[in-house]
Amino acid sequence: GREQKSYTRRELSHLVGLVPQEEHVTFELNVFEYALLGRAPYLGMLALPGDDDRSAAYRALESIGIDTLAHRPVPSLSGGERQLATVARALTQDPQVLLLDEPTSHLDLANARRILTILDVLKRGGRTIVCTTHDPNAAAAIADHVLLTRGGRVIAQGSVESVITSEQLSATYGVPVEVVTIEGHPLVLTHKTS
Repeated sequence: GREQKSYTRRELSHLVGLVPQEEHVTFELNVFEYALLGRAPYLGMLALPGDDDRSAAYRALESIGIDTLAHRPVPSLSGGERQLATVARALTQDPQVLLLDEPTSHLDLANARRILTILDVLKRGGRTIVCTTHDPNAAAAIADHVLLTRGGRVIAQGSVESVITSEQLSATYGVPVEVVTIEGHPLVLTHKTS
């Protein structure tokens, strides 16, 4: 009920967190220091993070499962580890709205599941999650509302059940796609071509 332009920059920095698809860290920050950057919106000019800020960063690293990487320089991380560190930074910020661009890119199955579980818990706790993904299974795992696009055009939008269908996904991706329901959840399958 409030227009974006009515918020101050500081209010927006408390309210909205961002996880870009890729973020290049140019400084030799370690993973803990990088996560601690998420507390910057709460600090005054030239203020240093306090114990509560440090605790928030460490809790985020633990929740993501990368607390063992806390002292590793971010530039030395693999693409997947870097993605996890970026999500930890956003969680340290503790925003009400989380914008994520391909949050499971570069991740193995276990880490992708961990991130999707965390996002689902945040959503169920009242946070707003806006996520772009090329993986319809990831969308089906956490979304309440899905928007399919192709070539900048909206193909379909609505509930997971009404949008994540064989017909809609086949039209979106331009290849035959089969959607089956397992334990009440859609699972997207593609078949090997002969």
